[in-house]
Amino acid sequence: MLSVVYFLLAAAIAVPLFKRLGLGAILGYLAAGVVIGPAVLGLINDPENVLHFSEIGVILLLFVIGLELEPAKLWAMRAQVLLLGGGQLLLTATISYLVLAKCFGMGSNSALVVSMALALSSTAFAVQLMADKGMMGNEDGRRGFSILLFQDLAVVPILFVVQALSPIADKPDALPWWIAPAAVTLLVVFARFLINPALNFMSRYGGAEIMTVVALLIVMGAAVLMDSAGLSMGLGAFLAGMMLANSTFRHQLEADVEPFKGLSLGLFFISIGMTLNLGLLRTEPMTVMAGTLGLMALKAAVVAALVMLARVPWSRALMLGLMLSQGGEFGFVIMSQALSDKLLDAHVAGLVNLVVGLSMALTSPVVIWAERRMDKKALKTPEKESRFEEKSPEVLILGFGRFGQVTGRILAANHIPFTALDKDADHIEFVRRFGNKVFYGDAARREIMEAAGLSRARIVVVAIDEPMIALNVVEYVTHNHPKITLIARAHNRADYIKLKASGAKVVIREVFAGALDAATETLVALGFSDSQALSAANLFKQHDRKLLEKQAKAGEDPDKLIQIGLTGRQELEELFRKDQQPD
Repeated sequence: MLSVVYFLLAAAIAVPLFKRLGLGAILGYLAAGVVIGPAVLGLINDPENVLHFSEIGVILLLFVIGLELEPAKLWAMRAQVLLLGGGQLLLTATISYLVLAKCFGMGSNSALVVSMALALSSTAFAVQLMADKGMMGNEDGRRGFSILLFQDLAVVPILFVVQALSPIADKPDALPWWIAPAAVTLLVVFARFLINPALNFMSRYGGAEIMTVVALLIVMGAAVLMDSAGLSMGLGAFLAGMMLANSTFRHQLEADVEPFKGLSLGLFFISIGMTLNLGLLRTEPMTVMAGTLGLMALKAAVVAALVMLARVPWSRALMLGLMLSQGGEFGFVIMSQALSDKLLDAHVAGLVNLVVGLSMALTSPVVIWAERRMDKKALKTPEKESRFEEKSPEVLILGFGRFGQVTGRILAANHIPFTALDKDADHIEFVRRFGNKVFYGDAARREIMEAAGLSRARIVVVAIDEPMIALNVVEYVTHNHPKITLIARAHNRADYIKLKASGAKVVIREVFAGALDAATETLVALGFSDSQALSAANLFKQHDRKLLEKQAKAGEDPDKLIQIGLTGRQELEELFRKDQQPD
């Protein structure tokens, strides 16, 4: 228990500090591990055991990556992913292999494993850096993400290669050859045909906590299945995620797994920090620094050269290369795998881990240094270029009952993509039969809204049936995403006033339009002409809207609301009197 306190305390101090300095959370975790590990304070003396347990974070990360890899998204980005991502990985790994094998005399298998590990960049680190620099909404951000996406896809095959090269791969008790493909087939069939019905059943009878249990069960079950078949646990999680990328439960699963992924990944990086051999900086400083700076220079040059082939100015290409010049978190995973498979000795793995960690530490300072010495105008990306994830829906509908469906049907008829969330699994299955794109998820949970693409939305339609939940959602979106246009459903005038005060730009009272139609038909039945009835209804509608705006500005003071209401009634009577006077 004391060890847990050390972990939490170290993370709570180091991560905010490093993020405040612009160095990123990953580096904060690594530094926390260094401090509490054997190299400094020695509060934790068994980092290897912690590292083994914390690899759960990597498994969960691979699952989430799989969830994000929709076939349509991959197909739309296929050219950049293959050309930029594949080219970067191949060139960097090839040059690194030649340097290690020819210049340093490293064995071919060891050189291959190390070169593949060093060719990977940190997805979490680079994406956050690009977002901080405002690149995620332009073409340069799209190119960077394509490179990182290919690297993420390549992790599982690289782990396969590491296992294949292992000198202990051929064991006397090795499983029959057909076990591995049979396990993969079983997982694919289960994920494709059985998981969705199981999740549907659990959502109806289990509750929120059971859905979280089921999400973790899917990930860990797939991982254990692959491990039992002699394959990588990460492969199982990755395949399960890919099979569920188009599932109606995708956003719910991602939101349920995210907290555990974040915590266990933090633990993984802390444990990596504890295993960093800082003594190598003292005994082999030239090797470590040359390796770090050489790696960053090589990756920056390769990325910049590939990006410049697309006729991108050298300054922007170089900036993107610098942002992707660090080693990646999966480099630590590959080193851990190579150590356990006896492909590398502890000294070489320690050198690689230290080089990767130092490259992460130096990336942000190098980017800041380069920014100050480059022309700001030359670094700016033209606005006319396509947006990152241009097919990502810009409309998010929260609640897809009778109210939300009307907006959804009109958007669909005009070929405007949207994402809708609803927590009734039976209802979702029914409306999807008519071509609607609806996902299971409780819109009251902030993490599910974020997973559904809240940060990328321009318009959010809050069509939730429960007034208090709708109000909480409006307040959250207004506070955290103030640029989003909020259109909210209100049950009555009191809800209207609260929603307006909370930041909703447009508030629609759900029965007002129907009630106005009923009043119009009543006037016609009493002898009014159609034009007279419509004129009276429009007059009332305009007056009532102005009255509500006044009441919304008055807040929830009952005396003021009553006074505005009385004054409004007198004004309405005067308006109708004038309207009925002959011209």
